Amino acid sequence: MTYEDYMRIALEEATRAKESGEIPVGAVIVLDGRIIARARNATRESNDPTRHAELEAIRIASSVLKNERLLECELFVTKEPCAMCAGAIVHARIKRVIIGTRDAKYGACGTVLSICGNSILNHVPEIVFGVLEEKSSALLRSFFESLRKK
Repeated sequence: MTYEDYMRIALEEATRAKESGEIPVGAVIVLDGRIIARARNATRESNDPTRHAELEAIRIASSVLKNERLLECELFVTKEPCAMCAGAIVHARIKRVIIGTRDAKYGACGTVLSICGNSILNHVPEIVFGVLEEKSSALLRSFFESLRKK
């Protein structure tokens, strides 16, 4: 499978989030070409601000691997992780983060903050931006446009 294939699956998760009233963000974690976790935002339905797609996927992958370290894993996420999620990515030692679209307000992989990619920290994952960027961006845009119309 290609980066685009994995990002399409993350976009499926983001679409499920949107359908349930959540901000449409989806995440997939891959190890050796095999999906070991897929998740979506669940903050509103759970009344829990930590239930971001990235953290949900990290929890699932850690459970599957029975290890808090996701050393050779790749994380595909439709929107640039926030500071909370970027911190978890660093702590989990995720090898590579593949991002659909940047987050101009909260992005912590170089857009607003540099948590992922900060050489001062003990782990620096590789960051790849722009995989299916327009689709990721359009999904977010349509969600927020519909909110503004209400």
